[in-house]
Amino acid sequence: MKLGINGLGRIGKLTLWHHVARKYFSEIVVNLGREVGTSFTDLAEYIEKDSTYGWLPVWLYGHRASRVIENLDEKEGTMMINGVKVKFLRTHRNPKDITWREEGVRLVVDCTGKFRDPTLEPDHPKGSVRGHLVAGAEKVLVSAPFKVKNKDKSLPEDVVTLVYGINEETYQPEKHHIISSASCTTTCLAYMMKPLLDYFGPERILSASMVTVHATTSSQSILDRVPKEGEKDLRRARSVFNNIILTSTGAAEALALVIPEMKKIGFMAESVRVPLTTGSLIILTVNIQDESVENHINRELINQIYKEASQTKYKDYLLFSMEQNVSTDIIGYPKAAAIIEGRETHTRTAVAKVDLLKACGEGAKEEIKGLSCSSIEIPITQVVVYGWYDNELASYTHLMGDLTVYIAEKML
Repeated sequence: MKLGINGLGRIGKLTLWHHVARKYFSEIVVNLGREVGTSFTDLAEYIEKDSTYGWLPVWLYGHRASRVIENLDEKEGTMMINGVKVKFLRTHRNPKDITWREEGVRLVVDCTGKFRDPTLEPDHPKGSVRGHLVAGAEKVLVSAPFKVKNKDKSLPEDVVTLVYGINEETYQPEKHHIISSASCTTTCLAYMMKPLLDYFGPERILSASMVTVHATTSSQSILDRVPKEGEKDLRRARSVFNNIILTSTGAAEALALVIPEMKKIGFMAESVRVPLTTGSLIILTVNIQDESVENHINRELINQIYKEASQTKYKDYLLFSMEQNVSTDIIGYPKAAAIIEGRETHTRTAVAKVDLLKACGEGAKEEIKGLSCSSIEIPITQVVVYGWYDNELASYTHLMGDLTVYIAEKML
């Protein structure tokens, strides 16, 4: 079976790395939509070297590595990478025009970040993710959350958002043809929230919030620039080298698509960009209704929940650490959706006094008068958990690679 990859930016390139290492697909067809550099050799050099993860052969085989890219054929647009044939298409950028059918590609991973609205028709002037289906693909996996521009429209029936290891069982091959693999932040957050939901249940979790301290992405500016026409967030036009930049994240909305129980919980998500190439951190705060003040939820219990989850149900993608990590320590960690920094887990229990008249309204005034008291005290524990994630390769691309193979196996 052949795999198609559309786009060769950060996630597209690392997706190629993942699959030439894995060798599940017999051939990979990459759509660039344009020429690269002055020769085909320039493209090979771009694939082989990476400023964050190093030299591809060393990543594959360690210090004894030798070159793994060979047999370059510029006319055919092919090369062998680690023994896997990779063909590059350099003509069309609009998904509907890409020659997937002629190449025999049934499954495509769109890594451009541009085609995120599944409500757009295949012939939309600026292109649409549905164009891949018209061009011959049977399934399309999008390496980003869906983003519907027309707020009057809802997500179509044939789309689904999946985080591998959390909700891939909701995938229905006969129904779902466009799949979002959410985002790196949503992936990490899902693995941080799910163990708590499994243990306490959504009824006891009163509210939650998160802040991601996130490495920079290619959408940010290297130096200050003039904002584009209609650009609302002026901070995106400021130099990523010199600033901590406040921005937004769609992780809250995407998480509810992956874990439906989150719809019952008040949740907020914020993002802060910092001048790093990769290696990000989620600071998760959860308010849980406790049983009592005397026997309250403590740090040891929270850490035990994560430790057991990392050894059982979520052992393939959740790690628990009592080491003192910094961001570079987690770069390239294999298949670590989230690494819980157990040393920094904190809890605090307090009593919230609730005025029943204000909570229940005037309609319940007579009933409340019959009670011995008009207020109640509820113990609430606030929990703070830190979770590391390599937002490019280890926490996101590797899991998306597993999801890609999962979908491919359902197509056989």
